[in-house]
Amino acid sequence: MLKRLDFNSNPYVGVFCRANDDIAFVHPFLQDKEKEAIREVLKVKIIETTVGGSTVMGSLIALNSSGAVVADFVGDEELDVIKNFFGDNVLVIKDKFNAAGNNILANDYGAIVHPMMGDETIKDIKGVMDVEVERGTIAGIKTVGMAAVVTNRGMLCHPKIEDDEKRNLEELFSVPVSIGTVNHGVPYVGAGMVANGKGAIMGSKTTGIEMGRIEDALDLIGE
Repeated sequence: MLKRLDFNSNPYVGVFCRANDDIAFVHPFLQDKEKEAIREVLKVKIIETTVGGSTVMGSLIALNSSGAVVADFVGDEELDVIKNFFGDNVLVIKDKFNAAGNNILANDYGAIVHPMMGDETIKDIKGVMDVEVERGTIAGIKTVGMAAVVTNRGMLCHPKIEDDEKRNLEELFSVPVSIGTVNHGVPYVGAGMVANGKGAIMGSKTTGIEMGRIEDALDLIGE
């Protein structure tokens, strides 16, 4: 299922929400109709929290089915909310590049991270997410979480992705990689949409042609 929707009048919905196939982290200030749309489209349980008081959950949390990575300024109560779902499989990232959602892209088969992340951080991410982790870029962009969206069914990337990047991503994530845009031509698809294996929500400016590409890329036809 696909739906065009803004979060509190902002079309960059991927900045404010992070989801896997079971849950979606959102900030507590979303309108009820927006939270209901997330439940309906992604078929998930809504988890309301902030990270260090910030509402940009999509930028500050990365997750797959096994675990989550969160920015190191997360508060104790906020961390408890995340651990209520993932238990001990939560990494509070101490790396310089600690905006986890911006700098990590993951599904249940692999993860790519900012090319300047430290060795110890990569080892810790591998431990909590239980996947192979590689440094890399997408279309030369280091903030890989904003340059693409990946689920266990497919990946949508920035249109200027290089051929060698595409091959590496398909091997690492074990899904087909396609290109596209959101919000009427914005190439940072990770910022403009949130998706899982059941559906996708994208900003209201997204065109019908863009929605068709998203549906194909993430294998959501018929969902």
